[in-house]
Amino acid sequence: MSRATEERSGVSSLAMFDDSLRDAGFPVVAGVDEAGRGPLAGPVVAAAVVLPRAKHPVGIDDSKRLSARKREAVFSEILRFAVEVSVGVAWQDEIDEVNIRVASLRAMARAVDKLCAVPNLVLVDGKDLPDLLLPAVALVHADARSESVAAASIVAKVVRDALMCEFHTAYPEYGFDRHKGYPTPEHLRRLAVLGPCPLHRRSFHGVG
Repeated sequence: MSRATEERSGVSSLAMFDDSLRDAGFPVVAGVDEAGRGPLAGPVVAAAVVLPRAKHPVGIDDSKRLSARKREAVFSEILRFAVEVSVGVAWQDEIDEVNIRVASLRAMARAVDKLCAVPNLVLVDGKDLPDLLLPAVALVHADARSESVAAASIVAKVVRDALMCEFHTAYPEYGFDRHKGYPTPEHLRRLAVLGPCPLHRRSFHGVG
């Protein structure tokens, strides 16, 4: 479905994908995604989002395709329309202990476990499934196909960015408010001069 057609119909292809799952016998779909696998510092944050069938927050898209300002606006829409939103976190110490893949899956499981609504299906972005006692499917690029997963990607990104901005007040010399812990040239320069702080993932290459 083209963007112009979506605008005329008022229903995006992302929403239609989720509706097809509901029509197939899964009326409560939880979309799950994470943010923060690649940074050198801070947590990985996962979100689980359950959206209603009839109401569609405006502007939902894969979070990577949205500007920070647009993500914030859509985030507010998601919170307004969603049946439920929950967040799970794995901190840098846990990431160092078990590796980023396992920590990401744990954060996803924590987000799902916090839901009060019991999903008939959990749709996870990626190749791997977290440890869940619910029907679940992992789908690569699900954030570009499913409204619920795209919403989860936005929630996870906005929440993680907000955390990194809070951490900037404790460690202003690293510039976390700008690069959010990702390995930008600025971040790498400051790491080389200052060394790592308690937020850094010591197991990641480049942290030392």
